[in-house]
Amino acid sequence: MPSRHIPAFDHANKPILDADAPVDATYFRLVSLAAGQVDEFLLEAFECLVVVMSGTADITVSGERFAAVGQRADIWSGNADSVYCGRNRLVAVAALTRVELAVAGCRSTADYPAFRIRPDEVDCVDVGSNETKSRRRIFHILGRNGAGRSGNLLVSELYCDEGCWSGYPPHKHDTDREGETAHEEVYHYRFNPPGGFGAQLWFESIQGRIVESRPVMTRDGDTFCFDTGYHPTVTSPGHAEYIFTILVGKSQRPLLQHFHEDHLHLMDKIPGIAAMRDKFK
Repeated sequence: MPSRHIPAFDHANKPILDADAPVDATYFRLVSLAAGQVDEFLLEAFECLVVVMSGTADITVSGERFAAVGQRADIWSGNADSVYCGRNRLVAVAALTRVELAVAGCRSTADYPAFRIRPDEVDCVDVGSNETKSRRRIFHILGRNGAGRSGNLLVSELYCDEGCWSGYPPHKHDTDREGETAHEEVYHYRFNPPGGFGAQLWFESIQGRIVESRPVMTRDGDTFCFDTGYHPTVTSPGHAEYIFTILVGKSQRPLLQHFHEDHLHLMDKIPGIAAMRDKFK
């Protein structure tokens, strides 16, 4: 099995994940452009969302132009401005300033028209508390607003307070059954300040017993991917954490999470868990 943990590297605008195991239905690419540069691509097998992480660009999808997309200096400075591009369409990104983009994709055969998701259309949910060391804010870029307008792709940005946990209580989403759906997931991490670090845990459980566990240290620019298992994550004190999150449903769009039985007592203790679950449906 290829490593689930992909340390930061100079990817030269090439895909970090291109339907690579263990997430064989997910596409992920970061693009950095100087003002005046243009990036063009066509993904035949993937619907995709272009998220402007910093800077401003014109984004054209099969001739339809979305002007001056991107209204923040960096990922810590407000909500994202994005364009859903559908599948099998020529996308051209023309940088108006220095710009960084995230391209998130989901293997799909469906065709949907392109549309823009402006910052004021991003849906936020506040989860946890600093008292329970679990406070994070999840900004759903392509969430419930994509129902009937996109396939099984969900994209969000998560901001975790320093020293806090996210993906907590531990949950999984790897089996299609009552109360749970099968979704692949990809995390891409940034820290503020960038010298910060965190830890990503991943474990399997059989009849409530942990049978495999893989903790890894996460640094600025790292990526982690998984299609099975429980996956809580934590950031170190003194460092805020950002996670760009891609979810791909294997059979449906809405996400249903299964929480580990040993930690169900935390469901009522940690504020906002019910609201978080509802936002993914």
